[in-house]
Amino acid sequence: MVDTLYDKGLEIRRKVLGPEHVDRAIKNADDFSQPMQQLVTEYCWGAVWGRDGLSQKTRSMLNLAMLTALNREHEFKLHVRGALNNGVTRAEISEILLHCAIYCGVPAAISGFRAAKEVFDELD
Repeated sequence: MVDTLYDKGLEIRRKVLGPEHVDRAIKNADDFSQPMQQLVTEYCWGAVWGRDGLSQKTRSMLNLAMLTALNREHEFKLHVRGALNNGVTRAEISEILLHCAIYCGVPAAISGFRAAKEVFDELD
């Protein structure tokens, strides 16, 4: 049973991003960065990702689009893996990026395609 938003967030975060990544991020946190790990786990993953209003797959698809728009390649790659874990297909990721080309710009979408391909190649 999950008792707190942090615990709920940690459970969801591990499921989506993988326990190795999450546990490493938390373990490597120091006095300076630990408050950010707390915030991300509790509020991003517990309070928002833990809501019932959208499926985890839909949340992953939204993240890919938003991270493409923001040109945040590191986080984008992380969330490509999470999207695949949440049932988003490679074909759907391609469609998301094509859609982003229209609304976020072709250069942003090209970067997204490149980053996604790097993740696919690592997984293959």
